[in-house]
Amino acid sequence: MMAKTRVLIVGGTGYIGKRLVKASLAEGHLTFILRRPEIGLDIDKLQVLMEFKRQGAELVEGSFSDHRSLVEAVKKVDVVICAISGVHFRSHNLLLQLKLVDAIKEAGNVKRFLPSEFGVDPAQMEHALAPGRVTFDEKMTVRKAIEEAKIPHTYISANCFAGYFVGNLSQMETLLPPKHKLSIYGDGNVKVVLMDEKDVATYTIKSIDDPRTLNKTV
Repeated sequence: MMAKTRVLIVGGTGYIGKRLVKASLAEGHLTFILRRPEIGLDIDKLQVLMEFKRQGAELVEGSFSDHRSLVEAVKKVDVVICAISGVHFRSHNLLLQLKLVDAIKEAGNVKRFLPSEFGVDPAQMEHALAPGRVTFDEKMTVRKAIEEAKIPHTYISANCFAGYFVGNLSQMETLLPPKHKLSIYGDGNVKVVLMDEKDVATYTIKSIDDPRTLNKTV
């Protein structure tokens, strides 16, 4: 029997992070979640962590403001998946991953790093407009750091989350259905790929041991 993969998920209480934790546990991986001190007073996130711990996940203390704690956390695992928020209209933390890259590089044991992507492939979005392009630019900055550090990686590009874009008919200003105005893109025949977030998480986890996805965009 093959040894189970040890997976650390950073951002495991977030929108996609919770689904990644569930998918990792469902696949039988030894699943670790980074417990950051900032969560300390957020009762909802603490309850999510405690429930994942009950299901078999292990909580690992670590902070982006404490390099040594990040190094010690990534030393425990084979794969690191980051799911911190990078949506331009919410909390925007993508460049914190540069500290994670430094920790992974120093630890030297990580076989695969999956940074916080999961949306449209930023390499195809050089002509995107502000404010959304900030997200794409920062994801490319993180990619550059990963590749310069020669860290084995996989980039997951799932295009658009159905939970975000089905109910609002792909409008940018709201997650609720529009009542008075509807923006139509292009000539109205533009195609869009919408993905169920559970499926995104499932296939993300399935990619971590697949040699075909090593150093590739999926």
